[in-house]
Amino acid sequence: MRGNKFKTTRHAKSVKMPSHKSFRTKQKLAKAQKQNRPVPQWIRLRTNNTVRYNAKRRHWRKTRLGI
Repeated sequence: MRGNKFKTTRHAKSVKMPSHKSFRTKQKLAKAQKQNRPVPQWIRLRTNNTVRYNAKRRHWRKTRLGI
């Protein structure tokens, strides 16, 4: 099998977000922003390092919310 293992171009879905958002859309964006953070260090200490990272972490360019 020949070919490049890694894709050189990445086309993200272009989703246009209006500058004047509805309150419901703004709430969803705020919730997603709050959820998108690493696991606190005290959680790692409390769980004896069984919880190491946030599996639901999302990158703004790679994964879209679908709003």
